Amino acid sequence: MKKIVILGAGSAGTMIVNKLVKMIPEDEISITIIDHSSIHYYQPGFLFIPFGIYSKNMVYKPRRDYLPNNVDFIQTKIDLIDVEKNQIILEDKKKVKYDFLIIATGSKIAPEEIDGLTGPGWKKTIFDFYTPEGAVDLAHFLRYWKGGKMVVNIAEMPIKCPVAPLEFVFLADWWFTEQGIRDKVEIEYVTPLSGAFTKPIASKYLGEIVERKNIKIVPDFNVSSVDSEKKIISSYEGKELDYDLLVSIPTNMGADVIGKSGLGDDLNFIPTEKHTLVSKIKDNVFIAGDATNLQSSKAGSVAHFEAEILIKNLIRRMDDMEMMPEFDGHANCYIESGFGKGILIDFNYDTEPLPGKFPIPGFGPFSLLQETKMNHWGKMTFRWIYWNILMRGGEPPLEAQMSLKGKWKV
Repeated sequence: MKKIVILGAGSAGTMIVNKLVKMIPEDEISITIIDHSSIHYYQPGFLFIPFGIYSKNMVYKPRRDYLPNNVDFIQTKIDLIDVEKNQIILEDKKKVKYDFLIIATGSKIAPEEIDGLTGPGWKKTIFDFYTPEGAVDLAHFLRYWKGGKMVVNIAEMPIKCPVAPLEFVFLADWWFTEQGIRDKVEIEYVTPLSGAFTKPIASKYLGEIVERKNIKIVPDFNVSSVDSEKKIISSYEGKELDYDLLVSIPTNMGADVIGKSGLGDDLNFIPTEKHTLVSKIKDNVFIAGDATNLQSSKAGSVAHFEAEILIKNLIRRMDDMEMMPEFDGHANCYIESGFGKGILIDFNYDTEPLPGKFPIPGFGPFSLLQETKMNHWGKMTFRWIYWNILMRGGEPPLEAQMSLKGKWKV
């Protein structure tokens, strides 16, 4: 019997463990999953909390409810990952041995990486929405804010859900309009990218929507520091921007234990073979979700597409077969654009978002790279799909590899 250990019971780890128990006979493997928290968060829901669309209790459930009964769940912090000895050392110094390891420890914001960000203005005029606490604090602030200049700043890439900051400014435009103060609010979208998104076609399309909503894009801004007393953010290029409200998407980093164990890069993301999802550290270690250093999006859809291929390769590794290089960086994301509309993008390593119909070519019902009401409802129904299908190891009708059917070049 082979011992499989999964580190992290977030989206990637939970999907993988539920698929594993369905695909491999119980008498062939034993599975242990380790996570320090008993709570599973629906992270896409954090975006909606500041605007009163969701409350905090709508975005979390107990982890144990989504883990198979025949899987050993250890709730504790991990002290060290020792890949040379094939063991995990827990916070209490107990050791957990494995034959195969799946690291799905995710990513987190690291506001302390930006000089001055967590100074006197933190949680007063500076907020994040990438944590449930930050989103709730920001909701309370917006409830009583009378207007001024709001700067939404991405510190650096990569970040979880790269479209979430755009969604935030779109929803802010809608929210302030609904509150009757849009004419009293100046919105600036400040990004280290050269445009609204990483891919040229989508960046042009999304940039036009940003401008149409009277939101100013400030590109190529690499934030170096924040002066919360003067309410100024500065860049390494010597630029300065003032604000009344700063909504920060701070540096995103992998788990601290990755750095402590010497497994990651400068941001604690783990070197991963881009098509097989095997780590570049050792061939019995697989990496999933936000823990990878891949140039794919750090998004739940990517974790879902990775899961299918990772498990296939794990089984092949157990049977001493060659790896199948099938992961193509596939990602798709609904982008909530406000006023009951949304946008959908579908892309991978090599193909940027293109217009078309999805998932059924020529029919849809969703439209790619278009702003529609149907895309909004796709976004809003995803929470149900997440809890009831994806986290249970189910399969929506989407292929792991991106298809060009139903898309057209521009």
